Amino acid sequence: MAPNDTRPLLLLVDDEPTNLQVLRHILQDHYRLQFARDGDKALQLALREQPALILLDVMMPGMTGLEVCRRLKADPATARMPVIFVTALSDSHAESEGFAAGGVDYITKPVSPPIVLARVRTHLSLVRVEELRETRLQIIRRLGRAAEFKDNETGLHVIRMSHYARELALAAGQPEAWADELLDAAPMHDIGKIGIPDAILQKPGKLDADEWRIMQTHAEIGARIMGDDRSSLLQMAACIAQCHHERWDGSGYPQGLAGEAIPLAARIVAVADVFDALTSVRPYKAAWRIDDALAHIAAEAGKHFDPVLVAHFLALEPTLRQIQARWAE
Repeated sequence: MAPNDTRPLLLLVDDEPTNLQVLRHILQDHYRLQFARDGDKALQLALREQPALILLDVMMPGMTGLEVCRRLKADPATARMPVIFVTALSDSHAESEGFAAGGVDYITKPVSPPIVLARVRTHLSLVRVEELRETRLQIIRRLGRAAEFKDNETGLHVIRMSHYARELALAAGQPEAWADELLDAAPMHDIGKIGIPDAILQKPGKLDADEWRIMQTHAEIGARIMGDDRSSLLQMAACIAQCHHERWDGSGYPQGLAGEAIPLAARIVAVADVFDALTSVRPYKAAWRIDDALAHIAAEAGKHFDPVLVAHFLALEPTLRQIQARWAE
């Protein structure tokens, strides 16, 4: 393989040289290839070469393809590599075993070149989509950290707050996928503070009226930073950034929204954010006890916070304590 060859690398595993030759002829014009004729060699190459995808025979002497796949999935360094089984077995039980072991697809022998190429392309595309999603999440998280450098808060605050928010979303009956997206979007809630002057953001004393008006603009700045993107994650992040300081009774900012006119994601983050702020040490205050913070949240039901969400949040006390202990300062 040429050193500057950037084509995806595939690992082909089969104890029969003839089968490897067939696959080589199908794939060599499109991909870089590595070959293994037994399970041990396959595991070594997978760990060392980090292939984008593995085509794996099931019926091999010694370590079977199913066992190879199980070991790949058990190792964090290889667990995300998609495995396509290539086998003469075609019964449903064999397929279910392969999927249970962690395989993503089956190709039956004798192989059809168009099918092999189509299946490989499909699963490499899925890998690419997942890589892009993960990269997007990492960029969002790092953008959140940028805001922390401007403020007195720490990265652990946004981690705890985001997990509180996720648990509250689940308790309120939201689907797990929605709650997971909230977990990823919530760290962006104060991204607009990047646009607030340091003299105001880091002032040790109380802000005067003019300074407070400037501070309040961080909500709309955050929404503008997130922009009007088609991504549901960025849409949720923009919504949270703009609306997490709205209050149930309409006395919040920047729009003075009230009740259910405040988007649910922002209502949830409002509870989680205040709770973590109260229970965390800041340069200007000591950390509140969890019981006292929950009592404050309860007292603000129907005023600052959605009363239904408050009831769910109070019932989460054991989980809240676990989250706080796991990500303690």
